[in-house]
Amino acid sequence: MTQPITMPLWAFILLVLFAAVTLASHFLFPSVRWFFRKRAERLVARLNERLARPIEPFKLARRYDMIQRLIYDPAITEAVVEHANTYDVPENVAFETAQRYAREIVPSFSATLYFTVGMRLAKWISRAMYRIRLGAFDRDALESVDKDATVVFVMNHRSNMDYVLVTYLVSRAGALSYAVGEWARVWPLSALIKMLGAYFIRRKSRGQLYRKVLARYVQMATQGGVTQAMFPEGGLSLTGAVGEPKLGLLNYIVTGNDPAKRDVVFVPVGLNYDRVLEDQFLIRADLTGVRRFRPPIMIMVGGVLRYFWLRISRQMRGFGTASVGFGTPLSLREFRDLHGEDELTEAVGAELIERIRAVVPVLSAPLVASVILELENPTQAQVVEAVIEKLKALKSNSMPRPRRDADELVADILKRFERRSIVSWRGDTLQTTETGRPVLAYYARSVAHHFPETTKISAIAK
Repeated sequence: MTQPITMPLWAFILLVLFAAVTLASHFLFPSVRWFFRKRAERLVARLNERLARPIEPFKLARRYDMIQRLIYDPAITEAVVEHANTYDVPENVAFETAQRYAREIVPSFSATLYFTVGMRLAKWISRAMYRIRLGAFDRDALESVDKDATVVFVMNHRSNMDYVLVTYLVSRAGALSYAVGEWARVWPLSALIKMLGAYFIRRKSRGQLYRKVLARYVQMATQGGVTQAMFPEGGLSLTGAVGEPKLGLLNYIVTGNDPAKRDVVFVPVGLNYDRVLEDQFLIRADLTGVRRFRPPIMIMVGGVLRYFWLRISRQMRGFGTASVGFGTPLSLREFRDLHGEDELTEAVGAELIERIRAVVPVLSAPLVASVILELENPTQAQVVEAVIEKLKALKSNSMPRPRRDADELVADILKRFERRSIVSWRGDTLQTTETGRPVLAYYARSVAHHFPETTKISAIAK
């Protein structure tokens, strides 16, 4: 029993490694997980004391538990059997397919990452690039929303900055859960986005099983009170105008809601920018009809490096103003009582889009762009005069207006347009360049619905 045993060095090293792994997996890792989980629970408890809408237990559940709950849901079980019969595959194969979809969709929310890293990063990025302005905001209506209701922020989609900007502005309300497209499934971005509570959707998937798994997750999250954010247009606006609603996700929420239980309250959100970072790519996609656009990696890297160089050398002028307006909330329970069940999703979608359009902020660049297109080769004085008239119209409609004087506003925006070769001067008159006209139209469409009496801008919006 006490005699020494001789063994090769490699075998001894393997023995030590196996012992270390066993020790870590059975004793160390559980202790570490318990330590961090207790810290996370204390953090959530402190956050819930100051958040307007506390983080629901559904959002804090372990990702593995949520996947199991989702794939063993009776509706998913029925869909698995139907998928197996339709495609003549074994049920266990269909079940594995549903499980793969569930793993792809279900996020792994981390309150620590969201409120320590995510919120600070969103705030820094938003304020580094734009002057942030709050547009329409009915405080009484928003504060009167039922505390037990599930809140869904429904917004127009101008830029990928929308995610960052809205997350920053509603940080005191609660943690948002976004539906994000396939652009965000690239590693390591995918892991980070899931930890921030977003869930992936395949917008062009036509598989019945996939749609059922996605629908049940959205319905379970809604029933669980998770605060969500969605873009009813289904993707970035290529024209600049607020588009018609795509009813997929909206239909999942409406049809899965039980009016006798938790209400769903939609909060319309309108966003607008003096400068959309991706405007050239969006305009090109609209002109070519090719929706799947991706900027070359070197252009993206070059743009980021140029931005930081301008910041370091103090030459960065920013991208103007970004503004967010909040409209009148829509209670699904009350809307159902007024309109009934017949084509309810279509009615809710149409109403939400109108409420979003009503609170899209009117900013300086879209305003000046619309005037230039209306007047055709105007002088700067004519642009100022037309802008003053439009500002008066906005005042009569109780719409928030740009804060600067018309002369200062026009001079600043014309300089920005000139630096981007959107316009040029010929003597005292302003000329629109060949490449600049689509850009002006893109920005003008974002506010055209606020000026229906202007025939040229109304035509641009169509």
